[in-house]
Amino acid sequence: MAASYSSLSSEDLFQACVGSDNEAAWLEFVRRFRPVIAKVVLRTTRRWAEPHPHLLDDLIQDTYLKLCADNCGQLRRFQSRHQDSIFGFLKVVAASVVHDHFKSERARKRDINQTEALSEQTGMDPPVQGGGSLDAMENQVLLREIDETLRQLFKGENLERNRAIFWLNHRDGMTASAIASIPWIGLNTKGVESVLRRMTNTIQSHIGTGT
Repeated sequence: MAASYSSLSSEDLFQACVGSDNEAAWLEFVRRFRPVIAKVVLRTTRRWAEPHPHLLDDLIQDTYLKLCADNCGQLRRFQSRHQDSIFGFLKVVAASVVHDHFKSERARKRDINQTEALSEQTGMDPPVQGGGSLDAMENQVLLREIDETLRQLFKGENLERNRAIFWLNHRDGMTASAIASIPWIGLNTKGVESVLRRMTNTIQSHIGTGT
């Protein structure tokens, strides 16, 4: 089945993925288009900041999520005008994801700076939030440690999918059923719950979190 999807044209592969939970089609989609998406994410990120591997991985996954959002709304609205227009479309989506990320980060930092400036004027301590607090820095260290553990303990072709499942649940607060509704995840709700349970238990035993 996988071989048949690998032989499809890019346009036919798009059609096979739109509104579908066909895991084989989506695996081929990820395999075929990841290089062009990754290249654009790297190039666009360099315009904003020094690219780090973890951030690049997150932005690549965010691009896939944007393509899948609203029942693959982006893919449904796409109209191919020539053979290479699909790649141009993916480049635009990937660049948009990166720009939106850094614009959001810049706005968040501006809000934090304004809060700190106001607290200096009023003599009040700002709320514990953002990258400047000790708790936030400790949380960032823990998140990096957890992500390194994920990479070390869960290797193989499902690493990217399983990392996405873990962080969509633990960082973004998505339920197992919501994650299962993302077409390229390729699992039902019970499958997502099983992955989350296995990964959480392994991480807790490995780095001692939650004990």
